Amino acid sequence: MTTSHCIGVDIGGTKIEAALVTRAAVEGREAVSFMWRERVATPKGDYEGTVRAVGELVRKLERETGVRGSIGIGAPGSVSPSTGLHRNSNSTCINGRSFREDLTRELDREICISNDANCLALSETIFGAARGARVVFGVILGTGVGGGVVLHGRVWDGANGIGGEWGHSTMPTVEQSILRATRCYCGHVGCREQFLSGPALEARYAQRSGRTVALSDIEIAAANGDEHAREVLEFFVEGLSQSLASVCNFLDPEAIVLGGGVSNLGASIDALPARVAQLIFSDSFNTRIVRAELGDSSGVLGAACLRSLRTDRG
Repeated sequence: MTTSHCIGVDIGGTKIEAALVTRAAVEGREAVSFMWRERVATPKGDYEGTVRAVGELVRKLERETGVRGSIGIGAPGSVSPSTGLHRNSNSTCINGRSFREDLTRELDREICISNDANCLALSETIFGAARGARVVFGVILGTGVGGGVVLHGRVWDGANGIGGEWGHSTMPTVEQSILRATRCYCGHVGCREQFLSGPALEARYAQRSGRTVALSDIEIAAANGDEHAREVLEFFVEGLSQSLASVCNFLDPEAIVLGGGVSNLGASIDALPARVAQLIFSDSFNTRIVRAELGDSSGVLGAACLRSLRTDRG
């Protein structure tokens, strides 16, 4: 048996989590456990505060465990290959900043940083619902819509560092006039994120019903016959199915792993495989569409693995 320790940090819009992870290979199978794990609230809209919070968490981890190690970090958005600045994050305060370099200085060592959806896809490929799959598309459906690709056990960033970023292509099933009127924080119009994220679905229900409720309550309302709630969930299933069918047509993954709060919807998520099967360019459908098994551990586990599994670029 071989054992290694690695530090992972998951930077989200509401929380920052750091963990010391132990990985062990037993007869060719990976096992993982947490030696230390803690989270703090993300300083909202505060770039310098976010960098400091990461540093303080990691230093606390190392004081309490006595382990100083290499660090992998998962965060929304990505580093531009041309400028080295962070971009494309829905935590907009880190966009246009030297995020990787500032974290490197704060932590006083080299770091590896990757998109949070890449980290989810990686951890679920190694330890979770997509274990053993050669081609995996990981999806985050939460406050935003993210995607990441893992090929043969390695994150695929792509030539432009945007591998898997399906949330910022045009939403199918929506009229052009509505698409043109729906502007995303990224500067484009009609992005999937503006229709399939949790806040977008809640806003759609509020516009139709005049009531503001949580997504979980919309699902309950639909089951109790609320027509507005049913329309919102039918729109979600059709839009997500067509989006995933497009992924299958160009990537043809063995597994699609769904994470984030929206993936907790019951019947809507369960309906996806049959609908996607009707839409793809094939006479059979062998792609597994599964919920993430690792829950909110997916991001920090994937981040911890980044140093030991080299991130490839196209």
